[in-house]
Amino acid sequence: MPGTSDAVLLTDVVLRDGLQDEPVFVPVRDRIAIAEALSAAGLRSIEAASVVNPARVPQMAGAEEMIAGLPKDDPVRYSVLALNARGVERAVAAGAREITVVASAGQGHSRANAGRSTQEALAGIGDAVARAASEYPDAVFTAGVATAFVCPFDGEVPASQLADVVRGFADMGITRVGLADTLGTATPEQVMRSLRAVRSAFPGIDFGLHLHNARGQALHTVDAALDAGVTRFDSAAGGYGGCPFAPGAHGNLATEELVAHLHSRGVHTGIDEAALADAVGLVRACLARAEPVAA
Repeated sequence: MPGTSDAVLLTDVVLRDGLQDEPVFVPVRDRIAIAEALSAAGLRSIEAASVVNPARVPQMAGAEEMIAGLPKDDPVRYSVLALNARGVERAVAAGAREITVVASAGQGHSRANAGRSTQEALAGIGDAVARAASEYPDAVFTAGVATAFVCPFDGEVPASQLADVVRGFADMGITRVGLADTLGTATPEQVMRSLRAVRSAFPGIDFGLHLHNARGQALHTVDAALDAGVTRFDSAAGGYGGCPFAPGAHGNLATEELVAHLHSRGVHTGIDEAALADAVGLVRACLARAEPVAA
């Protein structure tokens, strides 16, 4: 169990995973204001955008403008998500220098989310990462595995199937991988069983967890992961989020809930709870005044 001097790194994903599942479009100026508020609260890692086809996810339109408008003089590490080769190309061309590439462990979710099998998605991403790394040597690539534990179409994902996806990212030279409980229904026992398997198979990879919260069990998973030495977690201010292509997906573990829980355990986050509450209030205000997405 981490002691009071130990720290974890939280990545807030409300600007991407949170907003993508809301029925409104939050303008870029408001998204940048949210990023600034999260930074002011002490967040040092923020997933700021997803470079995807706006016809499929209209809430993420304006990704390039968002990337260009992010603060350049604060200590935050802003990441941008890409699902395919075109997304990687758009992200680096827009100036993003930390890109999170994503593939699904569940084949059904991969076809719904990326329009191709997991193997096809990994192959396309791998080629794009190699090209971008050659052209932009300052770019950093991390990875996320969607439906790492449970797929809405295929059910429970075997640890061996998850390991195949992690191997694909490892072959790209990626050393930081987040495992997502996209539906929020995986039990802590299942998460830890799969996590132990991939950590044993890939000792050179730093694994983190991206937890949704269907049954109020996400904090139990956090506790088990902390005790196992995991120090990176994703969460979303206000608990917003979900996946438009994963039926039954629940909202993310709320950043404010996670921070309060970690502080109660004596785990250092560097985040001010009062300022974080202000940021959550801003998210809610921006959503309340946003226009509905076009049907």
